[in-house]
Amino acid sequence: MFVRLWRDPVWRAVLFQVLLILAVVAVVGWVVNNTLSNLEQRGISTGFDFLSQSAGFGIIQTLVEYDESHSFGRTFLVGLLNTLLVSFLGVIFATILGFLVGVARLSSNWLLSKLASVYIEIFRNIPLLLQIFFWYFAVLGILPSPRQSLSLFDAIFLNVRGISLPWPLLNSGMVTVAWVLVACVVAILLMMFFNKQHRKNTGKAIPFIKAIMVSIVLLIPLVTGFLVDAQLQWEIPALRGFNFSGGLVLLPELVALWFALTIYTAAFIAEVVRSGIESVSRGQKEAAEALGLRPRRVLSLVVIPQAMRVIIPPLTNQYLNLIKNSSLATAIGYPDLVSVFAGTTLNQTGQAVEVIAMTMAVYLTISLTVSVLMNLYNRWVSLVER
Repeated sequence: MFVRLWRDPVWRAVLFQVLLILAVVAVVGWVVNNTLSNLEQRGISTGFDFLSQSAGFGIIQTLVEYDESHSFGRTFLVGLLNTLLVSFLGVIFATILGFLVGVARLSSNWLLSKLASVYIEIFRNIPLLLQIFFWYFAVLGILPSPRQSLSLFDAIFLNVRGISLPWPLLNSGMVTVAWVLVACVVAILLMMFFNKQHRKNTGKAIPFIKAIMVSIVLLIPLVTGFLVDAQLQWEIPALRGFNFSGGLVLLPELVALWFALTIYTAAFIAEVVRSGIESVSRGQKEAAEALGLRPRRVLSLVVIPQAMRVIIPPLTNQYLNLIKNSSLATAIGYPDLVSVFAGTTLNQTGQAVEVIAMTMAVYLTISLTVSVLMNLYNRWVSLVER
């Protein structure tokens, strides 16, 4: 019987898979047991109780309330939010810049096309860490002191300690308007979805859909602001003592990392966009031009929708690379997850296994979430043949 099952390719494949799974479980069990034994021999306790202990160190940038008395669990949250902040800013601006450079790379204007090519070749081939150092030490590091700050309209100040910007002060009415605006944006996204489905089914768009969306996003927040007496005031940074206070301060560490991630990743995104556009048949462009469409309309209505099928998969990889590259922040002292939690917290607690495991789990979760969202978007914009 065993010989007969062994000769069956289906049962033989199942047997090999079971043996492989058992081998992986055995290796993992051995690694875990060996790690626990080594920790016990060195008197290092295991577990996550350290997250409730007081951290005892400060962090230069926090998006939530934090001071030295807060716990190590709070430092994990601070580092996570700082990582998400620079990753979000990098993804948004790298996408915009990358699309602009990618389209310019194919421009009929010789000078514009060559400038885009030079940008791509320069920034794509310089290591990201060197670009971070360049922005931090060679650009932001030589700025004047706060008392000699570079000023723009006496509202924006640039100095070696960062960029000081005005910050809006919202009363309760403006908060209400902000939530109404968010609801309007969600409503517009739903209308765009239903309009796309209607176009697929009938070949025509919903009548006056653009006018309706513009009316929703403009009129409803304005009427709401009038009814709730919304007021918007700005807090202007002011020099007090040796530094500016008030307003919003962008630390040089954040700005340097943000600029480097954006410029570096945009060079790769530009090549992704260029290849996606060139994948569209030239006959599609010529047919659109024969119908009398202007070049801008040909690009937005014919070329880009078809190119997105080629652009989105490698674009997802660039987003994931940017998020993971943000861990280089520790080189210039930006308090991201690796610097604050996998660095300072690990050194103070000695809980290397738990800290590194949590850090790895965070990056894995972020990457999988981005992949799922981009795959859903790819399915939404894909062209379905009838």
